[in-house]
Amino acid sequence: MSSKRVKEILSWYSSDNPGTRTNLARMLNHGRLGGTGKMVILPVDQGFEHGPARSFAPNAPGYDPRYHFQLAIDAGCNAYAAPLGFLEAGAAEFAGDIPLILKLNSSDSLYAGEDPCPAVTGSVEDALRLGCSAIGFTIYPASANRNLMYEEIRELAEEAKHVGLAVVIWSYPRGSGISKQGETAIDVCAYAAQIAAQLGAHMIKVKPPTEHIEQAAARKVYEEQGIPVGSLAERISHVVQSAFGGRRIVIFSGGPAKGRQGLIDEIQAIADGGGFGSIIGRNSFQRDKREAIDLLHAVMDIYRAAA
Repeated sequence: MSSKRVKEILSWYSSDNPGTRTNLARMLNHGRLGGTGKMVILPVDQGFEHGPARSFAPNAPGYDPRYHFQLAIDAGCNAYAAPLGFLEAGAAEFAGDIPLILKLNSSDSLYAGEDPCPAVTGSVEDALRLGCSAIGFTIYPASANRNLMYEEIRELAEEAKHVGLAVVIWSYPRGSGISKQGETAIDVCAYAAQIAAQLGAHMIKVKPPTEHIEQAAARKVYEEQGIPVGSLAERISHVVQSAFGGRRIVIFSGGPAKGRQGLIDEIQAIADGGGFGSIIGRNSFQRDKREAIDLLHAVMDIYRAAA
């Protein structure tokens, strides 16, 4: 049975059919944070994105896709997200054990173009076949190819919602339209969250924002309106506000591998700012399994205390 908080969150998605709302509830009610309205998700798309050695050599059991299913289950995550091949390699063995998110587009790092445009590498039909609760999709606002990605997710989201799946959008500003520093600027991250919400995402994944303001026109408004962005908690609060006044689930990436305390401090700020949770990949699966579970539990404890 869904908690009062989960029912409140589901009420924000009144245009969706019972199937989609059930799958949202399935993720929100699963794992150690079930019923709190907070989420910690394990994503493992790095093998495709960065290559096998860069992703899995620090913890060799991670070469086996089944390791990540078991890690997500043992840690009590809300869901596990991965591209087609990784999910196909374990979906039958772990059927029903954890909600799954099929990542429908992917990039590789063998071609370093200035304006990224991931390939569509899975389908809504694949997600249904594998028993997934949601589809995942990356967009790169600021890429010259952004409009193609927006059109692709419009079509895929329409199909997913029709058959009762939820839609998760990774919104990562990147490309010739902004500087490298601008990829995590507060104005750009907030804009990225808004774009994903406008594209119909139920859940939005963005990076924790820095204090930098990229756009001159935005800087003027931030200064005139006195929008507080000095602390990470304040910036998180603004990004969540930018996703329909907090009426969309916004979770934050764990980013590059970092020390335990650095990650814990960042998670505390996300929780203090009203973030809905985290999606933590390399910072978990590149550690020894026991250490990874201990870390993920510490992260979940922070979110539970903030719920």
